[in-house]
Amino acid sequence: MSSTIKIVECPRDAMQGISEFIPTQQKIEYINQLLKVVFDTIDFGSFVSPKAMPQLKDTAEVLAGLDLSKTSSRLLSIIANNRGAETACTFEQINYLGFPLSVSEQFQKRNTNKSIAEALQVVGGIQNLCLKNNKELVVYLSMAFGNPYGENYHPDIVAELTEKLHKLEVKTIALSDTIGVSGPTNIAPLFSTLIEEYPTVEFGAHFHTTADTWEEKVDAAYLNGCRRFDAALKGFGGCPMAKDDLVGNMPTEKLITYFNEDLGLNPVELEKSLGLSAAVFK
Repeated sequence: MSSTIKIVECPRDAMQGISEFIPTQQKIEYINQLLKVVFDTIDFGSFVSPKAMPQLKDTAEVLAGLDLSKTSSRLLSIIANNRGAETACTFEQINYLGFPLSVSEQFQKRNTNKSIAEALQVVGGIQNLCLKNNKELVVYLSMAFGNPYGENYHPDIVAELTEKLHKLEVKTIALSDTIGVSGPTNIAPLFSTLIEEYPTVEFGAHFHTTADTWEEKVDAAYLNGCRRFDAALKGFGGCPMAKDDLVGNMPTEKLITYFNEDLGLNPVELEKSLGLSAAVFK
């Protein structure tokens, strides 16, 4: 098991739900500032339909304005179909393509207008695209800890999808608590079981959380082998389907405090990023 902690900073997730359009230049300035912190990865944008995600319609323009000359951070773009993946693959700067695969049929339909079975077929095609274009596929298993629709949920469903992704040779799978319902009792066994079962897969944690439950979630995942964590400065963003204004992304600064070790981040640039975030997410 790797001892290296990877923090994936997610300005895309923080921005996507904001109705008022954030100017392209402001996005560029903010993400360029984040790049100076040297997070492992920046989830910076999304190649999806502008109708579905108007806030991210300028992803290509934002990418063109990023300065990658003085950072080791890698870039991740979310895609939801083959067309988006093909577009993302044309950009050499992008390292990872992220695909949302849900444990919930309803959420999958809302997110990609496909059933889970159909979405798995799309994943297979995108994986082939990634291999041909020197990209890596990250699959987010959304609703991995429960759903708000009353649909049947069981950890075995997560395990079955993981097995199917493993057969497609997907190397990174992020278990995603989309609506903030996870806790130590369901985080710990899921991570410990899957990490032991699939040693060649890197399992990440994408937790949405309240201010008073973030630490127990991180603790449960970390103590059971997780070393990759998604977060957003000050916890901005989250999923509107959580139906709770207090549920947001994992706060990056809290995550850094938890690990209390040298993560290879630039503390001066981190403070600047925290200051700039207030202007972006006002």
